[in-house]
Amino acid sequence: MIQTLFGSLDEQQKPGLFDRMKEAVTRTRENLSQRIEEVVSIGKEIDRATLDDLEATLIGADLGHTTTREVLDKLRERADRKQIKNADELKRLLKEELLNILNAANIRPVQKVDGTSEVILVVGVNGTGKTTTIGKLSQVFRSQGKTVLLCAADTFRAAAIEQLEIWGQRTGTEVIRTKAGGDPAAVLFDALQAASARHTDYVIVDTAGRLHTKTNLMAELDKMRRTAQRIIPGAPHETLLVMDATTGQNGLQQARQFTDAAGVTGIVLTKLDGTAKGGVVVAISRELGLPVRYVGVGEKAGDLLPFNAKDFVDSLFA
Repeated sequence: MIQTLFGSLDEQQKPGLFDRMKEAVTRTRENLSQRIEEVVSIGKEIDRATLDDLEATLIGADLGHTTTREVLDKLRERADRKQIKNADELKRLLKEELLNILNAANIRPVQKVDGTSEVILVVGVNGTGKTTTIGKLSQVFRSQGKTVLLCAADTFRAAAIEQLEIWGQRTGTEVIRTKAGGDPAAVLFDALQAASARHTDYVIVDTAGRLHTKTNLMAELDKMRRTAQRIIPGAPHETLLVMDATTGQNGLQQARQFTDAAGVTGIVLTKLDGTAKGGVVVAISRELGLPVRYVGVGEKAGDLLPFNAKDFVDSLFA
C-alpha cells in the first residue's frame, strides 16, 4: 500500500531520509536563511516593514505571490502584537505557516487496496522525468519486497517505450508493451489482466505526456480509466502528476490542465536537488490543493524519496 510509505516508515530510516532531503534543498536553504538574516539585521524590531522586505525573498524561493501574501499576512498580525522578537522566532513562525499549508493539502486520503493489484497512473508533460520517475517508483516498491508490473501506455513515443524497458531491466521489473502507435487502453488491458492473474502488488502505468489539445487528453485518459475499472474495480487507485521543480511557477499552468483532465491525486516533484527555488513545493500544495507524494533528488534508481512535510520544512531552516 502507498499509505505505508507516508505513515509507517521504519523509524531507523528517518534520519537518513532527512539528511537526503536536507542535501537536496541545500541551495534553497542557503538563499532563504541568508536572506532572512540580512532582512532581520536591518533593524532591531521585526515589524511590518521588515516583513515587507522578506516578501521578495519568499517569492524568489518560488513560493508564489498568492502563498507568500497569505503567509506574510499572518506574520504581520503577529508583528503588530510584538510577538516576533528575533530571527529565530521569525523562522519558527515561518516554518509553522509553511507546514500548515503542506498539511492542509495532505488531508486527501489514500485509497486502501485489499486483494487486488494497486494501479498507479502516472501523468505529466514530456521532459519532466515521468518515465524515469516510474522506474524509480518501481525500485521503491521492490525494495519493500513488493511485486511490480510496468505498463508502457505512452505508445505515441517509441522512445518512451524503450526508456521504460531500460528502467525495467535496471530494477528487475517486467514491462508490458505494444508497438509504437498502438492503443494505450489495449496495452493497459493486457497489463492488468497479467497483474490480476499473477496477483501482482502494483501496476505502474506510463501515459502520453502531451498537451496538444486538452480534449484529446481527457478522452484518452477517460478511456484508460474505464478500461482499468473493468478489470480491477476502483482502479486507478492513485494518479500521480510528475512535475519538474526547476520549472517552478511556470509548470503550474500545465499542472492545472493535467489535474483537471486526469483526476490527479498526488504530485511527484522531480529535480528538487537542481534548483534554489524549492519553495515551489509549498506553492504546488497551496495552489493545486494536492499532496506531494515523492520528490526526486538525483538520477539513480534510489533517488526518489517519499515526501515528509515536516522533514522538508525543517530542512529548509536546518
